[in-house]
Amino acid sequence: MTSTASRLGTQRPTRTGVVLGFLAAGLLLLPFSDLSITGRDPWGELGRLTLGLLTPRLSSVASTAHAALLTVSFAMAAVTIGAVAGLVLAPFYQSWGVRIVAVGLRSIHELFWALLFMQVYGISVLTGVLAIALPYAGIFAKVFSEYLDEADQRPREVLPPGSDRISSYLFARLPMAAAEIGTYTLYRLECGIRSSAVLGFIGLPTLGYELDAYFKIGDHGAVGAVLLMYFLLIGTIRFWIRWPLVPFYLGASLVALSMFASPPAGSGSLWHFLTSDIVPQPLRGADILSPAAWMAFGDWLWVLFSGQVMPGALATLVVSQLGLIMTGLIAFLLFPLVVSSVVGWAGALAAHVSLVVGRSMPDYMLAMVFVQLLGPSMLPAILALGLHNGAIIAHLLGRQANEIAGRLRPDAPAGLDLAAYELAPRLYGNFLALCLYRWEIIIRETAILGMLGIATLGFHIDSAVGELRMDRVIVLLLATAIITLAVDTLSRHLRRAVEVLGLKVSDDSR
Repeated sequence: MTSTASRLGTQRPTRTGVVLGFLAAGLLLLPFSDLSITGRDPWGELGRLTLGLLTPRLSSVASTAHAALLTVSFAMAAVTIGAVAGLVLAPFYQSWGVRIVAVGLRSIHELFWALLFMQVYGISVLTGVLAIALPYAGIFAKVFSEYLDEADQRPREVLPPGSDRISSYLFARLPMAAAEIGTYTLYRLECGIRSSAVLGFIGLPTLGYELDAYFKIGDHGAVGAVLLMYFLLIGTIRFWIRWPLVPFYLGASLVALSMFASPPAGSGSLWHFLTSDIVPQPLRGADILSPAAWMAFGDWLWVLFSGQVMPGALATLVVSQLGLIMTGLIAFLLFPLVVSSVVGWAGALAAHVSLVVGRSMPDYMLAMVFVQLLGPSMLPAILALGLHNGAIIAHLLGRQANEIAGRLRPDAPAGLDLAAYELAPRLYGNFLALCLYRWEIIIRETAILGMLGIATLGFHIDSAVGELRMDRVIVLLLATAIITLAVDTLSRHLRRAVEVLGLKVSDDSR
């Protein structure tokens, strides 16, 4: 009789096999990458940026503070809507229809949602709030359903016979998961602030708008002031966000958003957008029963597929795969530096601060800085993805490593021996699980980095929006969603191979 271990060994890839597979994929894709440095004076620009960070121009604080207020306001309103929608969808998440809707919502990045809504509502409050709320609703639905499934199920068993699904959810399931749901919602607000800041790069008056504007005119002192404000906002969020204060913050956010004067832009007609703008050009006004119309549509689709979808998808896969490898290298090398038993308390503190900065800066914001320094090749995107996601994983592994180090025997090794022989082997499975989880997120982020001039799918989407070819935008977004879903499916399959050994992905990384 075949043992359980033997069956698992034949049916599931090994951890070493998964790592070697990703490294091999990176080597195969490397010839298709563009790692050139095209910046005119990268070292000089880096020096000027560093000087600006060290000597921020405080005279720009007033406008930056207003942008920070709107950044928080957009995030607060959008996360509230997304969380409420997630609570509504969560008990029905096992239904394939609800699951497909949630997956579709979260597979498209907030920036892409914003580009779509801008065609109808312009640079408006509705555009900013919906762009964040819709993908977050899909994320909340998934995570909340997981919390509900993991919670104690015994209260459901004592409900009166014939209790309906809604009563079971409200009185038996939701109370048992309320603490986890509340904690995750506050964490997601921090993510919402990052998303809100990034929306500034397409015109919404958040911190990203200020940063982009100052970068374009070379005012590095003002850039330093904006980044300082951003880091203060993110770094102190755990101190000023408390559940009793959330209603006050939400009310203040709604007041701030109501005072935002939206510039007139966009068609204003959602119906026209749905029935005309996004309809493929060969089918507009054509007889849909005519074979000639569908032949023209096929030709149109093939030209778009061969000229933009395929090259953009290949570039997206190249950047994301190399970004994932860099993420793993950075995370695995940096997480021991957070452990005081390895580098001392001063070194651990410095490493912790560095990781907080790295994980607080969105990929898009980091990539924009690297594009300014190095030029618009794939290299800035790979560096940004690696640093941001590597810092997140290193932070999570560092917390676990400190807990392990505190439980070790008194004569356990210290320094590099502790990291190499005690911490790394124990955390290797969790490290791999976290990398696999971030893989799907890296794909989403890679697509939008094309809006910075890097030839991923986002580059073609941004170009189509600029030409008002929304029919092309929809096809490119569908391609992005399909790639994201494929990677998410493969990632979940591989994560199960890791988690079957008792290794779980931390909730903080969701």
